[in-house]
Amino acid sequence: MKILQICAAYKPAYIYGGPTMSVSMLGEQLAKAGVYTEAYATTANGKGELPVNPGELVNVDGVRVTYFKRITKDHSHFSPALFKRLWKEAQGFDVIHIHAWWNLVSLFSCLIALVRKVPVVVSPRGTLSSYSFQNKNIGKKWLIHHLLGKLLLNRCHIHVTSNQEGEAANSILIPKSIIDLPNFVKLPVTSPLFNRSSGIFRLIFLSRIEAKKGLDILINALPLLTFPYKLTIVGDGDINYVNDLKALAKKNANEENIRWMGFQNEDKFKLLFENDLLVLPSHDENFGNVIIESLSQGTAVLVSPFVGLSDYVTENNLGWQCELNPASVSNRINFIHQKQDALNFIRENAPARINADFDEGNLIKRYMDMYNNIVNG
Repeated sequence: MKILQICAAYKPAYIYGGPTMSVSMLGEQLAKAGVYTEAYATTANGKGELPVNPGELVNVDGVRVTYFKRITKDHSHFSPALFKRLWKEAQGFDVIHIHAWWNLVSLFSCLIALVRKVPVVVSPRGTLSSYSFQNKNIGKKWLIHHLLGKLLLNRCHIHVTSNQEGEAANSILIPKSIIDLPNFVKLPVTSPLFNRSSGIFRLIFLSRIEAKKGLDILINALPLLTFPYKLTIVGDGDINYVNDLKALAKKNANEENIRWMGFQNEDKFKLLFENDLLVLPSHDENFGNVIIESLSQGTAVLVSPFVGLSDYVTENNLGWQCELNPASVSNRINFIHQKQDALNFIRENAPARINADFDEGNLIKRYMDMYNNIVNG
């Protein structure tokens, strides 16, 4: 079997956050399992470009990757070179798997693959949620969806990463199938050897910093906390938006309790382990890789109901839910601060649960079954 993964951005374009990591992890696990895997991506790296040779096949951690030049520098990622190569090579693959939707790479790659009569899987990566439709370029999205997008997606298999995302897709599409499989999340091989701090209650926010992540809600909740705390913010985003959040923290007179770390890669598990509670009051999250990363370190989580893994968290007593307002976030954190027994339970039990539920060996078999079922009709 030969699988082609298509995404606008591939690692090391880490600026795009979790989806970039999830796509590369899938490709690496397929290659490790002996499945012939290629990936097409653009040179996109935010407003800049990756330092690669466009059009040249390279090995990226076991995956055959070709980066193609894009002629737009925004989120449309228009790449005629990628489309030309795909038209030529599409029929050499058994399945073409496209990741994310609201960009020209995904849209035209899907059209080409269907015209060339190759089965297509689309992983929306949260782009088909109601929040996505109602946030940024609303008119353009609805126009594209009703003129072309819906027609294309109804001829595809849709891969979602949570029941919540599946319900969103099912409400606007009638695709060939909807398959629910979680993301691959890269976790440390060994347990942490460093020590946790004691005393002051430590909160952490780890994500791309953008409006949908709800970091402003968390910052506005801080003055309502009734105990000493420290908040570590890990991640980066648009500098103007980050500065607005820093100004908000200063206005609330709690900037001295906040540590801004910027983007972290190798050290993020250490940071998660050192803290008592991860807070992610996101407006929209199809999965939430950081939830798995945090729980793998025994650190409990507080999430909004709009995080794809929120039901998993509460059903397995691995954390709590909050609403999207400062009063709810602060009330839940004040409540959690008093629940030391529950926090200790999560510290002791969450890592084993995560390792069992998100075992790479079992998960890759499920992905291979998905591809085989699609190929075999």
